[in-house]
Amino acid sequence: MTATHIALDGETLSLQRIKSVQTISISSSSREKMLVSRRVVDQLTQSSKAHYGINTGFGVLAREKIAPKDLEKLQENLILSHAVGVGDLMPERIVRLMVLLKANALAKGYSGISLEAVEMLCEFFNRRILPMIYTQGSVGASGDLAPLAHLVLAMMGEGEVWFDGKRISAAKALKECGLLPYKLKSKEGLALINGTQFMLAYAVDALLRAEVITKTADVCAAITLESMRGSSAPFDPRIHALRPHQGQRAVAKNILRLIEGSEIMQSHKNCQKVQDPYSLRCAPQVHGACRDAIDYARRVVEVELNSATDNPLVFENGDVISGGNFHGEPLALALDMLAIALSELASISERRIYLLLGGDSVGGIDLPKLLMRDTGLNSGFMLPQYTAAALVSENKILAHPASVDSIPTSLGQEDHVSMGSISATKLYKVVQNVETVLAIELMCAAQALDFLRPMNSGKGVEAVHKEIRNVVSHAESDRLFHNDIEAVLRLVQSEAIVRAVSKAVGELE
Repeated sequence: MTATHIALDGETLSLQRIKSVQTISISSSSREKMLVSRRVVDQLTQSSKAHYGINTGFGVLAREKIAPKDLEKLQENLILSHAVGVGDLMPERIVRLMVLLKANALAKGYSGISLEAVEMLCEFFNRRILPMIYTQGSVGASGDLAPLAHLVLAMMGEGEVWFDGKRISAAKALKECGLLPYKLKSKEGLALINGTQFMLAYAVDALLRAEVITKTADVCAAITLESMRGSSAPFDPRIHALRPHQGQRAVAKNILRLIEGSEIMQSHKNCQKVQDPYSLRCAPQVHGACRDAIDYARRVVEVELNSATDNPLVFENGDVISGGNFHGEPLALALDMLAIALSELASISERRIYLLLGGDSVGGIDLPKLLMRDTGLNSGFMLPQYTAAALVSENKILAHPASVDSIPTSLGQEDHVSMGSISATKLYKVVQNVETVLAIELMCAAQALDFLRPMNSGKGVEAVHKEIRNVVSHAESDRLFHNDIEAVLRLVQSEAIVRAVSKAVGELE
């Protein structure tokens, strides 16, 4: 995909555009809106009336009026006091997404923030200055306060960043780029840390990977179906027309396309098998339900991408209204749903791996147990299934919804929180586990397919088998399967499997 530049306007960002973006700026329409809302804030700083976040304290301290001379210090103190993140560091690519998403939300023009602040975020994105942001500390309610505070710290020349492949001080990175530390104006610290961009960045990353995962899962089902010499009858479109869930119909169509023209499927048309196990026969129903759940999460995220999620919001007529758009509940539920749906794709994949290891004999051709002829001396593919089982079990814990919990904060002012940040970080691990389980199934199914030669599988499955054999050879005896898993995992994550299929049989649904 060609790298692109996006002029942010807070209205037109999409997952598809994010996939290829390399540089960003503020659109002319957004500049005009931002100037208007900033003028409103500047006027209110001199008001004798209390305006939350502009000339008052925060949270439970909202009734504390702040003198005009202290408003900039108020914003600086806000960032310093809220930068309390702990735990692991965010992955660099998700930090970069977070910078992009924060800039786009502010470019919508309802935050009362200055052009200079958002231009600084654009500089961070374009120059790949990536603040060190910690994964723990947000409860996903008044926005992702702690993670976003660490982002703003770097804008101020405090804390550390990744820059040019090195971990250095933010002050040094800014100096190397010819940038001055940013001095926060009234309301700006609050506008920058109120928002859902931490959890939204994780959601975007997961959904972009889920596009590949869902297609790869269908590929896995097809190659295992061929290897186990299963039936194509359960994928008949007439069945799925009678239960017309969109995802279910798409999966059945994909699998039929992948096995089209298969000599293997024709070779056992009249065998003694009556029905296949559910992990093969019900792949459309299971994969399809997961797809539909992912589609729900995608709809939520597409809305959130172009939403104003800070507080208070500043309107063109001069109204400044406090609300709750920073609350992460919509994302928290979507993130938890994503974790459940993706975990199911790994769960059914592991069952197919188990099937492959059991051996099979159809039409005089044997599929050896553990996918190796000389077992006893060799353990065969027994242990890759152990790994898949371990990852699936871990996903069962990670798929427990964080969004059903709430612990009040700010002395009860923030009495219900979403915990969406926890939904986000555990989803990241689920996605990694799912990709690995699918890689193990591909590796095992390719080994099984070798025993059915010289018969050819479907055109799509053949393309996948060839792609795998380009990086992993057939195993005649035990070897370091860790390396094989890693090699196939790289194929999955790089979209090489999906591209190979698309080239052979066209784009999967």
